[in-house]
Amino acid sequence: MADMKKIATRVSYGSTLVELAQQGADNLVVFDADLAAATKTEIFKKAYPERHFDCGIAEQNMVGVAAGMSTMGYVPFVSSFAMFAAGRAFEQIRNTVGYPHLNVKIAATHAGLSVGEDGASHQCCEDIALMRTIPGMVILSPADDVEARAAVIAAYNYEGPVYLRFSRLPSPVFHNSDNYEFHIGKGEKLTDGFDAAIIATGLMTAEALRAAVLAKRQGISVRVINMPTIKPLDEEIILTAARECHNIITVEEHNVIGGLGEAVCSLLSEKMPTPVRRIGVQDKFGHSGPAAEVLRDYGLTAENIAATVREMVYPGTV
Repeated sequence: MADMKKIATRVSYGSTLVELAQQGADNLVVFDADLAAATKTEIFKKAYPERHFDCGIAEQNMVGVAAGMSTMGYVPFVSSFAMFAAGRAFEQIRNTVGYPHLNVKIAATHAGLSVGEDGASHQCCEDIALMRTIPGMVILSPADDVEARAAVIAAYNYEGPVYLRFSRLPSPVFHNSDNYEFHIGKGEKLTDGFDAAIIATGLMTAEALRAAVLAKRQGISVRVINMPTIKPLDEEIILTAARECHNIITVEEHNVIGGLGEAVCSLLSEKMPTPVRRIGVQDKFGHSGPAAEVLRDYGLTAENIAATVREMVYPGTV
């Protein structure tokens, strides 16, 4: 994957907003909280300045204004860092968007540890957990540029609140835009295998694919499942993997508490008890440093994923 083109999904987000407007989405409006250059909504602002609203450093107010706009027939995309969108404005998202089930899209960039040098205060590893608790909230966590663009379009077409999670760090583009189809609530089997299944989301999907290659060199057949929708969860693809692979590893750039891993464990404990290992942030805060180094420090690498797979398949060998 080293030779693959890399694009940050926050860039995909900004570009797709423009494409939607160009294709006739006249009711699309975009809100930002003094971070348009970072969230890449500046791309939309340059093309459609009259439909871009900078609310300043007032994320809670921004959500309230967007909620009001949605009641007038507009489709607002509210943009900020994940820490501020999901964290600072949680109460407004819950009560002003979630409770009345309004058609507002929360676009959170700079999610997870890969914010890097900004450190623990900005490395939001709790946002998925927070958004999962809101009834009726759809949660999308795309893995690359192609999927991110498709997710933004799907969010626009969906009637109801959606939380979109984007990264600051460029990620390998492994999907083919010519034949890729995105459906809310559906996972995607990227490789087949029957010794273990890795279920990954966001930036970690590319690492899971690399891990599968490393495991194959050790004679281990690994199924890689990309899970771009955290809620509603694709139960069928997970249960099939549990039945056929017997070992499940979840990988996410998020706290293992409340994230993808916990969602998978909840499903399996009720419907098909299966051994699971959750790779993610182990109930810790992040720390400042280059993104790649921080991810490595927290075990979010292909090498650690492959080692976990081997330990599950062949206990005591690692």
